[in-house]
Amino acid sequence: MTSQWCTPRGQSLLGLLELLLLASFCQNEELVCRQIGAVERPQLSKDGDILLGGIFSFHSKWKDKWNTYKQKPPPLQCTSLNFRGFQFAQAMLFAIDEINNSTNLLPGILLGYKIYDACASIARSVRVALALANGNQVESSLKGPCPKPAQVQAIMGETASSPCMAIATVIGPFHIPLISHFATCACLSDKNKYPSFLRTIPSDHYQSRALAQLVKYFGWTWVGAIRTNDDYGNNGMATFIETAEELGICVEYSVAVFRTDPLDKIRQIIDIIKASTSRVIVAFMANKDMDVLLSEMSQHNLTGYQWVGSESWISDSHTAAMDVHHILDGAVGLSIPKAHVTGMKEFILDVKQLNSSSKELFREFWEALFDCKFRNLASTTTENQRECSGHEDLAGVKNSFTYMSLMPIFYNIYKGVYAVAHALHDILSCNNTCNKTTELDPFMILQRIQRSQFKTKEGDEVYFNENGDPPAKYEIINWQPTENGFMDFVTVGLYDSLLRRQNMAVKQGEKCPPGTRKVLQKGKPVCCYDCLRCADGEISNNTDSISCVRCHSEFWSNERRDACIKKKEEFLSYEEMMGALLTAASLLGTCLTAVVMFIFFRYRQTPIVRANNSELSFLLLFSLTLCFLCSLTFIGRPSGWSCMLRHTAFGITFVLCISCVLGKTMVVLMAFRATLPGSNVMKWFGPAQQRLCVLGFTLIQVIICILWLSISPPSPNKNFDVAKDRIILECALGSAVGFWSVLGYIGLLAMFCFILAFLARKLPDNFNEAKFITFSMLIFCAVWVTFIPAYVSSPGKFSVAVEIFAILSSSFGLLICIFIPKCYIILLKPERNTRRNLMGKEAPTH
Repeated sequence: MTSQWCTPRGQSLLGLLELLLLASFCQNEELVCRQIGAVERPQLSKDGDILLGGIFSFHSKWKDKWNTYKQKPPPLQCTSLNFRGFQFAQAMLFAIDEINNSTNLLPGILLGYKIYDACASIARSVRVALALANGNQVESSLKGPCPKPAQVQAIMGETASSPCMAIATVIGPFHIPLISHFATCACLSDKNKYPSFLRTIPSDHYQSRALAQLVKYFGWTWVGAIRTNDDYGNNGMATFIETAEELGICVEYSVAVFRTDPLDKIRQIIDIIKASTSRVIVAFMANKDMDVLLSEMSQHNLTGYQWVGSESWISDSHTAAMDVHHILDGAVGLSIPKAHVTGMKEFILDVKQLNSSSKELFREFWEALFDCKFRNLASTTTENQRECSGHEDLAGVKNSFTYMSLMPIFYNIYKGVYAVAHALHDILSCNNTCNKTTELDPFMILQRIQRSQFKTKEGDEVYFNENGDPPAKYEIINWQPTENGFMDFVTVGLYDSLLRRQNMAVKQGEKCPPGTRKVLQKGKPVCCYDCLRCADGEISNNTDSISCVRCHSEFWSNERRDACIKKKEEFLSYEEMMGALLTAASLLGTCLTAVVMFIFFRYRQTPIVRANNSELSFLLLFSLTLCFLCSLTFIGRPSGWSCMLRHTAFGITFVLCISCVLGKTMVVLMAFRATLPGSNVMKWFGPAQQRLCVLGFTLIQVIICILWLSISPPSPNKNFDVAKDRIILECALGSAVGFWSVLGYIGLLAMFCFILAFLARKLPDNFNEAKFITFSMLIFCAVWVTFIPAYVSSPGKFSVAVEIFAILSSSFGLLICIFIPKCYIILLKPERNTRRNLMGKEAPTH
């Protein structure tokens, strides 16, 4: 067959041409019988009192070699097994089996069937339809005119619109009912052209208009359109565009594609989509054509478009499985309402019953289902292909046959068979001729089916209008990816043509409660949104709020995010553990200093106290007491006076402390110089000079603090930046220069004191105080060097705690290093507390 006959139009013409050829041969009835009866044999059949015909595609491809035959045409070579055709056939057999076992419907009458494989060919569909209408068998005697022993009373099928148009044209004059479960073209409602056609699926007249209303509902007014280049797509898209124009929707482009189109043509459509400005695409396409287009779009990564689909592909699991690049994520469209028929799924999956009807077809089906080969065909197996045992379990198989996504379509076949059965029951009951089935008139059956009205066992009402169409009901479904990578078909609305005012209802989903906001899902319809919890510090106190409101800076959102509450104020308090521990350390240091001061006062006349400048020692102990106590000003709620006092008191007391240590260090150096012959240096560094030195060093710090307080003093501050959910109460430094000047001056004195003490550490003295001063200054400098980065990096109240810890650590370092050794000698080694021992004139006794 040439390529022009592979198109839908070519196939249709081919079927009509064959009809004309057969009609011209009717003068020789024997030849017609030979051509129809001998060539076409049903793939599945069973005898009965009344026969029903079926036309389904068990294969999706075919080959024909008409140009090679001489006397008679050879049969078509069907390839590429199609599991869907087997599912349709099983649904028909299930309905027939139920009716045969029923005591209420057609009692005493056994329904038989003859089911043919159309191989997805319009020409073959016409050919097998003629075989069903003629009723010939291979075994028929060819002597004399064509015998007609068993004409079918109705035909179930075909699946697509174009084959149904060809079949209905052929068998229309015979008035044999043709009931389709999936042919939706509105053109088939024309009773003048197709008088014997009926269907259990709504006409595309309603679907096209419903799709336009769906697009309008979501506010999409600028769309592109793609259709299948056959009767289904062309007629459906024409109605859609007409309705869209009425609703104010503009169509940027409208292109057609068919599965057999060359790759260049499909790529041209891809280029049109890329060049367009519309981001919504309405695809009125058959599932096979959509698969071809999807495969090419995946190569171009054509994502970011909102797809609106017709029922042929929008609920097809195979198409969803092909979409590995998520081209169609968020697609929305119309689907036949979900259905459940008790026992049908189990019957369809019981595939072994097919073996009784066609062993050859069953063998091919079994091998494709389980990916194996039977032993007598082992020569054709591949290395990795196993041998069929015939006992394989279908429970572990997951493919398009076991997936029941087309249950609504199976239900349509079920309803079609029951419509025929009810019509036959009415005729036979009225005529009281239940045993005289040969008297049935096809035209009478057709009329009875058109007027039939009944309920299925599931409670659904079945009837046809004057055009042979059922009422139009659709589910609006949305493609939503799941976490495991599969696609979930979620019902988001309904369409019912019987409802006059509001025939479309779209679910808006659950209401977003207070504390959340609505966020549209990217690439999905406006009805698809997520309820996102408001961020920290934001609230929404209305249902379905589209935004969250930020709380005032002194307020924070509650746990439910539906109200603003006062932020908790945070500062280093006496009640919390850290504040209590620091307070205890401060008081301990104060008490320990007081004890040392008492010991020194009690033993003030002893040589060790007098030899180490008792006046400076008492002044140093007093300044250490102030250092321990000034740390308490850092604890508690910051106030104006506490902020000014804490830093200035700390700065002045520490300078007083370091000045005393510096004075003691200088006294040690000067005393050594005074022992040299001819030196009178001590008269220039007597007690008055020492007091003046301490006063001078301290006065400089006092001046720095006064300038700091005068220009830009520290003040209470509410810090909102460190923590979002609470307010940090702190003391703002005011002038950073003033703060670092205070610290810098303390550090300068400490370094100077450390250098002098380091120089005097090895002076010849039995008790060298300079050595202990060196250790104390070393600790002091180490503490404050590490303080700077810790202070800068610590948030909130922890920076205050770091500063207190530095004050206490350095104070304890001075107290322990300078005074504890003296107290040890005073209290525990009194024999060493003598003038001769201190002068190194006698060895200490042990």
